[in-house]
Parts: sequence; structure tokens; C-alpha cells
Amino acid sequence: MLRPRILLTSAATLALLFAHQLSAEKARKPIPPLTAQEYPMHDEHELEHVAIAAEPGDSRETNPDTRLDYLGHEMMPIRVIVTNDGEFDLTLDDARIHLIASDNSNIPAATDDELQRRLFSLGGANKKIPLPMPLPPITVHANVDKKILADEDDFGFKTTTVKAHTTVAGYLFYDMQGVPKPFLEHATLELRKVRFSASNKALDSFEIPLHPTAAAPTNKH
Repeated sequence: MLRPRILLTSAATLALLFAHQLSAEKARKPIPPLTAQEYPMHDEHELEHVAIAAEPGDSRETNPDTRLDYLGHEMMPIRVIVTNDGEFDLTLDDARIHLIASDNSNIPAATDDELQRRLFSLGGANKKIPLPMPLPPITVHANVDKKILADEDDFGFKTTTVKAHTTVAGYLFYDMQGVPKPFLEHATLELRKVRFSASNKALDSFEIPLHPTAAAPTNKH
């Protein structure tokens, strides 16, 4: 007669632990961004009153508190910060945000599937799909690990609209395999097809010179 009670108690305990874990996961939030002009790596278009900054996550201070160790799997986290000081809303729906490495390799931001293969698939560690990727990823596949999706929810772009006099930010990840090291040395983050929402007119490209930071990254799972 005691066994069903034990099983029910164990199930309840597991449910509470699972709920507690979910609650703890939801607490992972990025540091609120500054305006793009306040970051050392940025490009500003003064005529349109728009600035875009990049903050590589290769240091203890800037590496995001994600659930998974992307940097340890050679996926460089880079926070992209967009500040719109103008009077007209911007859209990032068509934006292409590529990293141009020192050897002129053109590296698009990694998709969820690419992150999945790198972090969890032994046979997919060297695979890369160099295709343009809209921001944010449109398709989410069922085989993507829940921690990747949770990190995307917490650390990715919350919106692709940058309203007048606002700043939005989100992390993207770039494949470092096969690229000369240090990865960020003489690299550039290039943003194309940032548009005004109402007119759909594209701004000129943004080119942000990158460089490594001094501090060592933190270790994660």
C-alpha cells in the first residue's frame, strides 16, 4: 500500500524540481545594452542618426551567461546593438549581418541547426552552410536542443523593429573553425539591408572593425 504513495511523492518531487529548474532558466537575462555609440566597436551614420555596435563575447566581462558554452565549441558570440536616434522606425527583417574574417572569409550568423550540429553532433562538427540568414531565424526545427532555443529566447533579438529614439540588441554566433587565429584580429562585422520601415529604403552598409579583448572567457557546461 505504501508503494503508490512513494511513487506519487517521487513524481511530485520531480515535478517541483523541474518547475524550479524552469524558473531558474527564465532568470538568465543579458545585461541591458548601452547606446551603440558608447561601445568602442561601432559605426555611426550621422545623417540618418543611426549607430550600430558590436561587442564580442570573448572576455570574462562580455561573454553572455548562456546555458551552453558556444565559445568553447568555436562559435563566437557577438552582441549587436542598434541605436536609432532618428525620427523614423527601422526594420532588421531583411538584415544580413556577416563577419568578414582576416582572410576575407564571409561568415553569416549561425542558424539554430548549425549550433545544434556543432554542440551536440559528433559528425557535424566541421559542417558549415554559408548562406544568407535573415534576422532572426525564421524556422525552428524540432531536433534543436531546448537549451539552444532558451538561449535564443533570452539572449537573441526580442524584436526586428527599432523604433525612433530606442536601442535594441541581441547575440549572434559566428563559426570560428577554419579561420586564422586570433579570430577577431583584423575582422569586420558588416551589416547590409537595414531599412526604414515606412519607405523600405535601405541604409548604406555598416562596417564595424573588430578586435580581440584582453580578458579570458569564462567556462560553462
